Amino acid sequence: MRRTFLKIVRFFRRPRVFDTTLVIVFSSPALVALPVMIATGHTSTALGSVPYLAGMAALLMRRRRPIVTLGLVTAIDAVAIATEVVSTANVPAAIALYSVGRYTAGRTTAITATAACAVYAAALQLSRPDTSNWVAALFNVGVPVGIGLIVRLRAELAERGRREAADAAVRAERRRIARELHDVVAHHITVINALVGGARATLPPGQEVTRNALESAEQTARQAMSEMRRLLDVLRADGSEGPDAATGVGADRLPSLIKEARSAGLPASLTVTGEPVELPAAVDHAVYRIVQEALTNTRKHAVSARASVRLAYEPSAVEVEVVDDGMAMVGGAPGFGLGGMAERVALCGGRLSTGPRPEGGFRVHARIPLETT
Repeated sequence: MRRTFLKIVRFFRRPRVFDTTLVIVFSSPALVALPVMIATGHTSTALGSVPYLAGMAALLMRRRRPIVTLGLVTAIDAVAIATEVVSTANVPAAIALYSVGRYTAGRTTAITATAACAVYAAALQLSRPDTSNWVAALFNVGVPVGIGLIVRLRAELAERGRREAADAAVRAERRRIARELHDVVAHHITVINALVGGARATLPPGQEVTRNALESAEQTARQAMSEMRRLLDVLRADGSEGPDAATGVGADRLPSLIKEARSAGLPASLTVTGEPVELPAAVDHAVYRIVQEALTNTRKHAVSARASVRLAYEPSAVEVEVVDDGMAMVGGAPGFGLGGMAERVALCGGRLSTGPRPEGGFRVHARIPLETT
């Protein structure tokens, strides 16, 4: 029974079915009463039903062409009011005005509503001159248009909320898939690489063919790991960090980042040691984001802090360290920055350590290995 009722409700909620039903329901009393009024000699009353029925017929296209619908209804009502067939706007006008507010937006709604108000006020002035006609026209036009605007805005906000919830679910699923791929695939590839390396190291002299094959297998495993990390970084770049989420920023942008931090009121310095090398895209991006997030946390959660950033290039790894000497704010709300850092470093196969310093302040340190062939 409930399922049948829901099917009926869904059927009548279809736009064309709903509008047709609306016109039939509101037109039926006038259609039934019209021949009765003519038969009983109430011709003037019957004549007043004609503009009403004509306006109701125009409502069949109120969703597809709301402005055209309002124009037809307004013209019919204006002629009827000016000739004193009716004394005021009918129900079709209210529905048409509501449809304009509901299905049009911005300047179009304002211009259309203003024009309708002027037409109704002019028609009332022709039938019975009075200064209050403008107030009546403004009320009769403004209320249904305003209701339509409110309904439209609520519908847009609800739709936006649904889209944001769906996007958040997609981002969460992509992050979950990235974590699963890293935990499963990366572990097995690392084990394979270690076993192949061990087998190559224990080969007796003279097994050059086997040694070369094992070296190729090691190199292939390392390349597979590097490509998988890049893929995971792209998979995690779900748009929440902007268009450069995968490879748009890196270590070469750190000086600009330090300059931005100083401009924002945080004294910061950058020290680079070792010979700079071109980093893999995932590692390059992770280094930048770690420094960015650490500086952001210092600005948000520390008082009177100075920050220093150290970037060290080593033959087999890159280290990044951000320390500050500020006092932690009391009652600060925890965020997700440290968790995001740990996830980035883990996806690159590195280690992250964070925590308060004994001498005061906070330290973020990450060490990320570099793939070598």
